[in-house]
Amino acid sequence: MVGALAACSGAPKPTYFPGYPVGFVECGVASWYGPGFHGNKTANGERYDMHQLTAAHRTLPLGSIAVVRSMSTGRQVTVRINDRGPFARGRVLDLSLAGAHALGMTGAGTDQIELRVVGYQGRTAEMGVLRVQVGSFSDYQNAINFLERVKQFYSGGRIQVVDLPEGKRYRVQIGQFSREAQAEAAASHLESSLDLQAFVFRDDS
Repeated sequence: MVGALAACSGAPKPTYFPGYPVGFVECGVASWYGPGFHGNKTANGERYDMHQLTAAHRTLPLGSIAVVRSMSTGRQVTVRINDRGPFARGRVLDLSLAGAHALGMTGAGTDQIELRVVGYQGRTAEMGVLRVQVGSFSDYQNAINFLERVKQFYSGGRIQVVDLPEGKRYRVQIGQFSREAQAEAAASHLESSLDLQAFVFRDDS
């Protein structure tokens, strides 16, 4: 465990565009998503199957193969990135139910993990731009109003409609960035200016 922590703290910042290097390491909190999303369309066009070893990451190329290791138990599992998320503060990965079972984290719901990219499946050169999500609303008019507030800092922006188990959500997103540093700078600026939580993610549409 000590060695894993050292590896995480010493990991170089990756190149986010056009791709991540094999060997890229990231540490943080993983969560999992299951029955409420089973059968939904994922970011790469597949249907989410909670019984397959897959995961969601906000920016890794779709098709990335990653070994995920639990920092608390030492158990590990190999997963394929086929979706985007998690859109929650302090989390770096959303595992499928099968992936969570493999790590033994379904009871707790979250776990401290080390993620290491070991390869890619399929083409990864045609990655989409990076965007910043600044809000998610159940009411469309509230999303429109919030987008207008954000426009004083960044022109443009959009509202993405998604169907979640709890109903439709209207996600307010800004920017089209090619570099992670640019997107993170925009996210930090908006967080400090508007007292909100912002998430950088790759738009693969």
